[in-house]
Amino acid sequence: MIRLPRLDSDSPARFPAPDTALIEPNGLLAFGGDLSPARLLAAYSQGIFPWYGEGEPILWWSPDPRCVFRTEALRTNRSLRRQLRGKSWRISVDEAFDTVIRACAAPRGEHGGTWIIPEMMAAYSALHRLGHAHSVEVWDGTRLVGGVYGVAVGRLFCGESMFSVESGGSKLALVSLAALLRQWGWPLIDAQVANAHTLGLGAEEMPRENYLREAAQLTALPGRVGSWAPCASQVQFGDCGGA
Repeated sequence: MIRLPRLDSDSPARFPAPDTALIEPNGLLAFGGDLSPARLLAAYSQGIFPWYGEGEPILWWSPDPRCVFRTEALRTNRSLRRQLRGKSWRISVDEAFDTVIRACAAPRGEHGGTWIIPEMMAAYSALHRLGHAHSVEVWDGTRLVGGVYGVAVGRLFCGESMFSVESGGSKLALVSLAALLRQWGWPLIDAQVANAHTLGLGAEEMPRENYLREAAQLTALPGRVGSWAPCASQVQFGDCGGA
């Protein structure tokens, strides 16, 4: 029988220590609480994130190992450049956050499920309005063909999800995000739990202890709160670094 700590509804910043998380399922740490901006920001600053499905209590996780992208290493490769050849796509930042999160929430695969339930969408949209959650979009004319969104805490970007309706759309969004963060001196994008797709894009796994140490340093630094929309001009199509 799994026994988990229940979060105190009156203390949004208080979480169990991440190293007390379960081994199986990997990283399950606590349940309960809410998805208020204060609690979400406190969670991410401590290396913790929510992940649960419809009809479940809010579950909080800190897996070991942790999956991350190094912004210095995440650049356009030959395969992506071939996919982008001849396209006139446009990159924007914080121009269509709610549209991106809805696209990421769309059912995928044979089972058609999603963990980005309406409560999650509302919570991250609230963070976006407060200037803490951000999206990068890729457009073909007026059609959104790819995007990524996540939460910025200090100088750490915690990626949540990405989508693509055209081959290369989500990859371009991700490398564009990395290019922007790299210009600002933000070295890390948290990708939470590794899978074949993220590893294929260049993600790496690191021990939770190492991740928490690095994340603590980055989240203590001054970040960029507010809209990132004016920063889109800093990342032009096809100018996301070569490899």
